[in-house]
Order: sequence, then structure tokens, then C-alpha cells
Amino acid sequence: MKNLIYLITIALLLSCSDNSDSVEIDESLSKQEIDDLQFLKEEEKLARDVYLFSYDLYAQNIFKNIANSEQSHMNSVSVIIKKYNIEDLSFDERGKFSNHELQQLYDDLVDLSKISLENALIVGATVEDLDINDLNNFISNADHQDMIEMYQLLNCGSRNHMRAYTNNLINLGLDYKPQFISIEEFDSIINSTNEKCNF
Repeated sequence: MKNLIYLITIALLLSCSDNSDSVEIDESLSKQEIDDLQFLKEEEKLARDVYLFSYDLYAQNIFKNIANSEQSHMNSVSVIIKKYNIEDLSFDERGKFSNHELQQLYDDLVDLSKISLENALIVGATVEDLDINDLNNFISNADHQDMIEMYQLLNCGSRNHMRAYTNNLINLGLDYKPQFISIEEFDSIINSTNEKCNF
């Protein structure tokens, strides 16, 4: 009887092992990688929601166009989140976030955007500044090539968005001073042409 129980146990263990081998992903993500992905999904949503808010106020296509791009960014993050069976903490509702820091940031940014079109453009540049800085950090935290490539594509898009916002500010006689990335990285971005990011 003991031998039979032993054999059944071994068979079950082997069966479990065989099932796990059939799963495409055989590496577990670090907690940092998981945290980064969950945060990034909401950070991209924040950008989209802030820009949609500004579009509703000022009807400037720059906000609508970049908001659409941010939706593509969200979709790219969602693909990786689903691939690794990570819990998606984001809400469907515009302006609502599970991360309390991002919720507060959203509230502050829309309050600033209400003041004037110029402020809304500065807010746009600020969001992209923050995104680029965070994506740089997420790339350094990642060990999985598919995640790194996704981060790099999003970073490419954010650089293009930064160029768009700063060019609009320059046309209004205003300068944007980077708050998160270095002045060297900022100058390199705005002094180069738009990139093809393959979204």
C-alpha cells in the first residue's frame, strides 16, 4: 500500500512537472520587474488621461494624437503583463488609479492644465520627462529581452512626444527645463529629429 501511494505521488509530481514544461515562460520575474510593469501600465494611462483632459479643454490635436499614442503604449505593456500572468492593477475609468502617488500626480497635473493652454503643454512635457526617466530605470532593472525591447520602444515614443511638446512651447516663446532627465539627455532629444518607433 505504501509503495502504491509512493508511486501515485511520484506520478503526480511528474505530471505537474510535465505541465509546467509546456508553459512558454519558464523564468519567473523579479518583484522589481513585476512592480515596474504594474506601475508603468498606470503611468502610461496617466499620460493618456491627462492629455485627453487637455484635449477636452483646448481641442488641440497634439493632445489627442499623443493620447492615442499613449493608448498604444498601454496596449504594449498589457501584452507583457498578460504574457507573464501578472495582475493588471489599472482601472478602465479615466482619471482613476490604484497607485496613490499616481492618483495624486494626476490630480495635480489636471489642476495645472486647467489654468491655460501653455500650462497644459508644460504638463505634457513634464509627463514625458518623467516617463523617459522611469523607462531608463526600468530598462536597467529588467533581465528579460522582451521587456527591455518594449521599454525601448516606449522610450522612443516618449522622446517623440517630448519633441512635440517642446516645439509647441518654443512656438509660444516658452522654454521647458527638464526636471527628471539630465539636461544633456534633454538637449540630445530636442536637437534630433523624430524617430520611427514601430508601434
